[in-house]
Amino acid sequence: MSKVLNKVVGGSFIIEDLDFRQLVSPEDFTEEHRMIGDTASDFVAREIAPHDEEIEKLNYELTVQKLRKAGELGLLGADVPEAYGGLGLDKVSSTLISERMTKASAFALSAGAHIGIGTLPIVYFGTEEQKRKYLPALATAEKVAAYCLTEPTSGSDAQGAKTTAKLTDDGEHYVLNGTKQFITNAGFADIFIVYAKVNGTDFSTFIVERTMPGVSIGPEEKKMGIKGSSTCQLILEDVHVPARNLLWEVGKGHLIAFNILNIGRFKLAAGCLGSSKDAIEYSAKYANERQQFGRKISSFPLIGKKLAEMNVRTYALESMVYRTAGLFDEGLAEVDHGGENVGLQAAKAIAEYQLECSINKVFGSEVLDFVADEGVQIHGGYGFIQEYRIERIYRDSRINRIFEGTNEINRLLIPGTLIKRAMKGELPLMQKAMALQSELMSLVPGQTFEGTLEQETHMLSMAKKIFLMAGAQAVQKYQTKLEQEQEVLSHLADMMISVFAMESALLRTRKLIDKMGEEKARNAIDMTVVFVHEEFARIENWAKETLAVMEEGDTLRTQLSVLKKLTRKSAVNTLGLKRQIAAKVIEAEKYVL
Repeated sequence: MSKVLNKVVGGSFIIEDLDFRQLVSPEDFTEEHRMIGDTASDFVAREIAPHDEEIEKLNYELTVQKLRKAGELGLLGADVPEAYGGLGLDKVSSTLISERMTKASAFALSAGAHIGIGTLPIVYFGTEEQKRKYLPALATAEKVAAYCLTEPTSGSDAQGAKTTAKLTDDGEHYVLNGTKQFITNAGFADIFIVYAKVNGTDFSTFIVERTMPGVSIGPEEKKMGIKGSSTCQLILEDVHVPARNLLWEVGKGHLIAFNILNIGRFKLAAGCLGSSKDAIEYSAKYANERQQFGRKISSFPLIGKKLAEMNVRTYALESMVYRTAGLFDEGLAEVDHGGENVGLQAAKAIAEYQLECSINKVFGSEVLDFVADEGVQIHGGYGFIQEYRIERIYRDSRINRIFEGTNEINRLLIPGTLIKRAMKGELPLMQKAMALQSELMSLVPGQTFEGTLEQETHMLSMAKKIFLMAGAQAVQKYQTKLEQEQEVLSHLADMMISVFAMESALLRTRKLIDKMGEEKARNAIDMTVVFVHEEFARIENWAKETLAVMEEGDTLRTQLSVLKKLTRKSAVNTLGLKRQIAAKVIEAEKYVL
């Protein structure tokens, strides 16, 4: 895997430009990466697909059996260091596994919860004793893990949890009491990562074993989708947890919870990528099989337009996901899993890209919802029938906008995190915004672009300026009360999400051009042009709405005049480009680069 030239600072994409050689993309996959991906795909085809209906009926025994089979193949140990029974692979490898496992539907969620949010707290924050005791069994699914944060009265407000932990007088145990809600894998998990407040105040993390007296499991929730995964309450009644099962330190639970959720958000986006590709494949094949008015429905331009738009958004998502995997590989490579300060190292390395994780989660879950919805529409009435896989993808996709912090919460976190980093001096955000003010008043109108992607690269640069313009105005107007202006924060978040997506697609396409030439990269170029122009229009609209909230009269007119200068561009025939993209998807009957 190609290495990043210089370590990229989290959030810096909004104020700095990246060289395409700094980007990690699927084109960098090694032979080992491809083998890992093929192993995951083959496992799903051989071990899961033949038992799909039975797993969907929530067969605990079968799910655990298949998890152990996945463990034998190394599919559960990619993130676990070799010293503790895992494979210690890079994040690109584990991302590839997450993407390829999605054809396993709800089983992929069971596996993902186990290897991600269930196991990683011990990988990054466990003591040497805890790692040696639990990780080898988790890497093989001899023991299955679950992550227990949500409670009946606290979801996104994790620190509002009411579960308590009290140290016994002899200091040997913590006594836990409380109930955890919507716990994936709870029906058959052996190990629970539980968050509780020591003495009712200090948010902390514990490793709880199913066999400990006082641990019980509630009934299965009857869910809209992901029916083959277990979702129950975990009930703790005077559970005596050994003091040595405290993860990291008392009062550090929020750092563990939020950083593990960051990785969970990123892995969720990888899963959404895989499901989006699956939906495109099912839809393109159906469109080529289904005939109406004496011709295949794939020959109708409106069906082709849907397939093209599904493919374009998935291309952007794929570019973002592997870009972020590359960032994590750089950051986490410095973590010494055997060192004394591993917890602090891990927390710092993961937190560096928390903003990018939220961006991936929001964009990925909304791309999948769009792709799944259009997939059902292409199937027509048959898309509503359970016999067709697109129906399940549609139902299963809906939870992703709620999982790992709702998209609304993540939208508030994105600009909030950026501003906090700027206030700490980690990003020169305000300096860039101040420098922009004089530049905006002297903008020269009209530029001509002739080279491939030159206009789109200029539009990306203007999009960053638009964000800085609107963001600086918001900080100046609302100051410490900005967090109360949720609609403004949401618009700023959407601008940042679009910028990251646009830049990821652009950089990847430039990298493809550099590697194989424009002719062979033509479809990627077409997709990038379409995506950048459509996202840019959305950014312009969000900026107009945001400025109109904050100002009025002559001041607003002046700002809108500046915005108009920033958004000047030449129109392109996106509908024509979509026809070309659609033709390739229809011919291949799957997602195409």
